[in-house]
Amino acid sequence: MKRRKFITQATAGAAAFTVIPRSVLGGNGFIAANDRVNLGYIGLGKQSYTLLHSIGKCKETLVVAASDVFGGKLDLFLKAANKENSRKVKQKVKGYKYYRELLDRKDIDAVVIASPDHWHAQMVVDAAKAEKDIYCEKPLALTIEEGRAMVNATRKYKRVFQTGNMQRSWRDFRQAVELVRNGYVGDIKEINVSVGEPVKQCDLPTEEVPESLDWNEWVGPSLYRGYNKILAPPVGDTRWAWWRGYRDFGGGLITDWGAHMFDIAQWALEMDESGPVEFNPPDVPAKTDLSMKYANGVIVNHKQWGESNAVQFIGTEGKVEVSRDFLRTTPGSLADMKIKETDKRVYFSDNHYQDWVDAMKTRTKPVSDVEIGHRTSSVCNCINIAYELQRSLKWNPEEELFDDVYANRMVSRPYRGKWNYKNF
Repeated sequence: MKRRKFITQATAGAAAFTVIPRSVLGGNGFIAANDRVNLGYIGLGKQSYTLLHSIGKCKETLVVAASDVFGGKLDLFLKAANKENSRKVKQKVKGYKYYRELLDRKDIDAVVIASPDHWHAQMVVDAAKAEKDIYCEKPLALTIEEGRAMVNATRKYKRVFQTGNMQRSWRDFRQAVELVRNGYVGDIKEINVSVGEPVKQCDLPTEEVPESLDWNEWVGPSLYRGYNKILAPPVGDTRWAWWRGYRDFGGGLITDWGAHMFDIAQWALEMDESGPVEFNPPDVPAKTDLSMKYANGVIVNHKQWGESNAVQFIGTEGKVEVSRDFLRTTPGSLADMKIKETDKRVYFSDNHYQDWVDAMKTRTKPVSDVEIGHRTSSVCNCINIAYELQRSLKWNPEEELFDDVYANRMVSRPYRGKWNYKNF
């Protein structure tokens, strides 16, 4: 499908960088300075290296700055980024403790945000105000209200935004979605999504803060609690930081892996700008087996159906099962079947990062625009709320409100100190 234009070329004029055709400037892959996308990286944990190398393969990109309040991690990333740059040009990467100093640089075209989830909204709003295009890791937002603010700020400042739901740029997931959309397994009656547990309260003991970490700034807008290495592993610890599992910092595996797998269900159901209308958790405290219903009657279950981090579509005439490791279909021939050009086709992208770069050049929406990321993270956040309240909830995806006063209080969260993501 052709990209839907959301910014006219005229409107984008001053904000967009100038792209000069390479044929004018020289051959053999030469990239002129005006044809480069200067990047700043914000949040330099384990995921930032995956993004550094993946986005670095896009020959237009160049890292010029990076920011983190953990000094030791900033130093390590600067070395890696300088090495990445050396494959293109000799460009020294400058480090910043505070990300707003990075955003003040006029030579930065776009930012890559890989901070913990509790920082996403504030950083995205600030980046949009600074007229930077944005790549933000999934899950997009820690709360539903934060996600909507990120959409609104992106639209107000006419930014190009790619959410890190890179499965939308993988062949097997695209094939699964097009099979479902075109009725190759009949009418979809049930979808099962197997991801891990909901979020939980943080009960970790307080430990001594590493020397180069500004812990108060790491906690940032969230309510303060003491340091623990599980939340922010020290330099040299190669484990994934598990801030992901705890309230005020992450959303458990419901948002961590759910932001990938529920995203595929949303995509297949053509619900990129909407969502379910009911959330029904089990009657007893549970960590699985919640079901949710869409307005068209389709039921999606958070259910351990036999495969980890996978989606199962059950239709009246067949079945589609997909994960990062497999695509299985009934009938089996569907997995490799060529989808007809006359069928419903989804947006084609086979490189999530180049797709973002190309969208920045043309000022168009990439494959996983901010609204898509917000709607998927909203589904995950609603699931967590239903599990915590342990009762059925009706959800209005247009107004983004529940039929329950207590649930609506959980659509947002208090911010601490000087931070305010609503100020844009």
